Amino acid sequence: MVEVVSARIDEDTRRKMRRLRHVNWSEVVRGAIRDKIREEERRRERDAAEVAEALRLMDSIRRPHSGFDGTEEIRKWRDLRR
Repeated sequence: MVEVVSARIDEDTRRKMRRLRHVNWSEVVRGAIRDKIREEERRRERDAAEVAEALRLMDSIRRPHSGFDGTEEIRKWRDLRR
C-alpha cells in the first residue's frame, strides 16, 4: 500500500525548490523519513538498554549487604545531628 503525505512549505522554500528542478523532492522526503525512522528505532533500542541496566543496578543495590544495618545507620546520623 502506498501512502500520500502532504506538507506545507513556505513560499521562499518553494521558489528555491522550483529552481532546483533536477532534484527529486519526493525521494528527498522519503529518504528523510526513512532516516528519522532509523534514528528513532536506534534511540528506542538505546533507551531500552539503559532501562535494563538501571533495573539491574537497582536490583544489585536493593539486595541485602552483609554487615549493614540500615536502621542502625539512620540512628547514628540522627544522633549526630543533635
